[in-house]
Amino acid sequence: MSVPLTLLGLLERQPSHGYDLKRDYDQWFGHGRALPFGQVYSTLSRLARDGKVVMDEVTPGEGPERKRYVITELGATQVDEWLLEPVAPEPHQQTVLFAKVVLALMLDRPAEEYLDTQRRAHMARMRELTEVKRTGGLVDGLLADHGLFHLEADLRWIDTTSARLDALRAQVKP
Repeated sequence: MSVPLTLLGLLERQPSHGYDLKRDYDQWFGHGRALPFGQVYSTLSRLARDGKVVMDEVTPGEGPERKRYVITELGATQVDEWLLEPVAPEPHQQTVLFAKVVLALMLDRPAEEYLDTQRRAHMARMRELTEVKRTGGLVDGLLADHGLFHLEADLRWIDTTSARLDALRAQVKP
């Protein structure tokens, strides 16, 4: 997730104060990972330095002054380019789980147990995400679906790898 580009996109929608940007970011993109206020303001400062946003209004607040930010043409161009750029397909072929299985085999450790432990962890996470789908709104449901589909693919890999452990063991420890 690119915080600077996401904040720029929110600013393209409408000029906003940092507090409003944090609220909108957390509502739409911060599920399980709220954006710290300090990161919002440091990001806005860098975006202003780079000419992608400007302050158009400063008003007194109950605490510090409230600064309203507006996206510039440069910032809007960068948002356009980012939206058009495809996301790199995930996951990468070399995963931590694969490395653990191969190392376990190399070290004569119980790779089957590691895969079973991972399967249980995936199943527990799937139950959590299924509950989110059942009780949450549309956005929560779509995010849960994304996670569930990835977990399902991982589980298929775990099952396939479990079935091929003897063959992999023979290659890893000739």
